[in-house]
Amino acid sequence: MPGRKARPGSGNTPRKAARSSQRTLPAGPRAAPSAVSAAAAAAAAAAAAAAEEEEEESRLRQRNRLTLEDDKPAAERCLEQLVFGDVEDDEDALLQRLRSSRGQLHGSSDDSEVENEAKDNLSQKRKPVWVDEDDEDEEIVDMKNNRFRKDIMKNASESKLSKDKLQKRLKEEFQHAMGGVPDWAETGGKRRTSSDDESEEDEDDLLQRTGNFISTSTSLPRGILKMKNCRPANAERPTTARISSVQFHPGAQVVMVSGVDNAISLFQVDGKTNPKIQSIYLEKFPIFKACFSANGEEVLATSMHSKVLYVYDMLAGKLIPVHQVRGLKEKRVKRFEVSPDGSFLLINGIAGFSHLLSMKTKELIGSMKINGRIAASTFSSDSKRIYNSSGNGEVYVWDVNSRKCINRFLDEGSLYGLSIAVSKNGQYVACGSKSGVVNIYNQDSCLQQTNPKPIKAIMNLVTGVTSLAFNPTTEILAVASRKMKEAVRLVHLPSCTVFSNFPVFKKSAVSRVQTMDFSPRSGYFALGNEQGKALMYRCCIIIQTSEDFFLKSS
Repeated sequence: MPGRKARPGSGNTPRKAARSSQRTLPAGPRAAPSAVSAAAAAAAAAAAAAAEEEEEESRLRQRNRLTLEDDKPAAERCLEQLVFGDVEDDEDALLQRLRSSRGQLHGSSDDSEVENEAKDNLSQKRKPVWVDEDDEDEEIVDMKNNRFRKDIMKNASESKLSKDKLQKRLKEEFQHAMGGVPDWAETGGKRRTSSDDESEEDEDDLLQRTGNFISTSTSLPRGILKMKNCRPANAERPTTARISSVQFHPGAQVVMVSGVDNAISLFQVDGKTNPKIQSIYLEKFPIFKACFSANGEEVLATSMHSKVLYVYDMLAGKLIPVHQVRGLKEKRVKRFEVSPDGSFLLINGIAGFSHLLSMKTKELIGSMKINGRIAASTFSSDSKRIYNSSGNGEVYVWDVNSRKCINRFLDEGSLYGLSIAVSKNGQYVACGSKSGVVNIYNQDSCLQQTNPKPIKAIMNLVTGVTSLAFNPTTEILAVASRKMKEAVRLVHLPSCTVFSNFPVFKKSAVSRVQTMDFSPRSGYFALGNEQGKALMYRCCIIIQTSEDFFLKSS
């Protein structure tokens, strides 16, 4: 029995423990809500504190703004209220309003071009306020008896034009002279381009700086060459004899004029009076050609019916006749060329012979022969090669040192050559023919090819081309024929187009050109005619800025 009592007693104890453990289990979930509520209370307290702090800061800001407003004048406060509105209650409204207005501006900028175009169309469609009945009557303008309007007549049938046609003709002449419609003459929306903003910025930058804004063009523009007519070079020694040679001194402002009146005259070049310096008279010696030496210290002259070569020493003032050159068996000495480096003298003989002489001693170095007769000869710009133009249209190229023919080609389309010239920079070779055609070649092709193709064929002359001359900058090629009056043209390089304003045909002052030359800096252009006049022109270079054209003498 005691054992049975002991069993329940021992059993009762664990059941109570188990029962007590089951009662204490719900204590965990009940404690969790209390922790969450404590955290929420803390967060709410922090939010309340932040709101209170923000409200306090807003009150301080409002108080400071009111203090500043009290110090402002009434006019300034009124202006701010008109511009920004009433922002006493909420400054965020002002910021929101500014953002929305900025967006509206960006959105409306896309339609600005359409609006501008519509405005231009509207302005173009406006009707005149009143109409004059006399304007409707077509008024006829006399073109023939007005010396200014006469120049813009295209044919004889335009002796009378209406006002509208005259206005259109003047516009055409202006646009032709300007090379098109200038930017400032554009009307309406055509003048405005997409790069207007950039151009306005460039203009603002231009106005903020000082200095020289005019820059010279790198090359001579084509179309129209500005030239000024100067007093004839030989005005102080007038003559009626044909001019045979005109040449500028290589290092001084001096021009030499010679003719068949047996005289060689030197003039100072100033473009106004051109005073005479000296005249040399050679008795019974009608001058066929006269030329300066490369250094400008001597003048060489030949006659039409003599084998004597005269050399005039300008420093010593002495005239030296060279009666006979040993080894030279020519009966007459007429055509000759001086090498650019001043070392050689080339004399063209008969039967296709050309003779190379030393410029210093006037002694024969060697001779070269071509098939047919020699029409013209010239040296290359480096004095290493000689070009012979033959009477059958062929061109021979010789090496000066070895005196051997290094190339031979046929001038395209030429049956009879008359003249030849090489540019000063060694880039071009020009060949003139009896038919009036001038072929311009690249010098490299003339040295390497047996059948070179010309860059351009100048066909503005209809008679034989007897004179060719490049200017020192290789921007102008002068071509002329002595067979016809006014037969002279100036060709622009490298475009190979003819300047349209030279010569002035209606003045008929050039006559038959016998010889021509450019000054060392291309500032003057001189030509001699059969009437005994050495005409001289002042060349000008066009200088272009961003919008304007200025003329400046070279």
